[in-house]
Amino acid sequence: MIKLEDSYSHKGQRKALVRTLKKKGIMDERVLEAIGLLPRHFFFDSALHSHAYEDKAFPIGEGQTISQPFTVAFQTELLSIHPGDKVLEIGTGSGYQATILHMLGAEVHTIEYNLKLYQRTKKFLPRLGIKPHFYHGDGSLGIAEKAPFDKIIVTAGAPVVPKSLLKQLKVGGILVIPVGDMKSQKMMKLVKKTSKQIIQESYDQFAFVPLLGNEGWG
Repeated sequence: MIKLEDSYSHKGQRKALVRTLKKKGIMDERVLEAIGLLPRHFFFDSALHSHAYEDKAFPIGEGQTISQPFTVAFQTELLSIHPGDKVLEIGTGSGYQATILHMLGAEVHTIEYNLKLYQRTKKFLPRLGIKPHFYHGDGSLGIAEKAPFDKIIVTAGAPVVPKSLLKQLKVGGILVIPVGDMKSQKMMKLVKKTSKQIIQESYDQFAFVPLLGNEGWG
């Protein structure tokens, strides 16, 4: 088993990363604290450790990436996580975003489309003491049997907002999802005011890997 080490250098690099995120407009102190505490290099192959605290996305294999720290912070801030919130994450990936949600006190349900990534992350996160509810399958359809959810976060670019996810969101709940084409998306925040009324806001352009599945890109 690989030993996980978090050095003074790593901690210093995280402090610098937090300063960068503040300059870019992240204001939620709880989100910044979580990012400052979580060793992002744990989620990287050892050959890429020197890049772990750059504010960039990096490949994690299987055609997927670990999101840019700013993007993780931005999406998490939009979710307004409260301790005890039941959160559905679409796209487990490396598990970094799920871990941030866990650190904020959420009950995390995370689903991954890619079987190898699902197996790898399900095995890895418990080594950090993080044990979300893991699922393998089509995240674009949500997890109907576990609904409703207080918050839903999608970490892949969707062509449209999946109706299944809106249906599984509690009244008063928040869905954060990047929507657009294969190259770039706008971040959407949807608040379910009533079963029929959805309030939405959109934010600057982002670039995610595509959301695969029945209500994604197929």
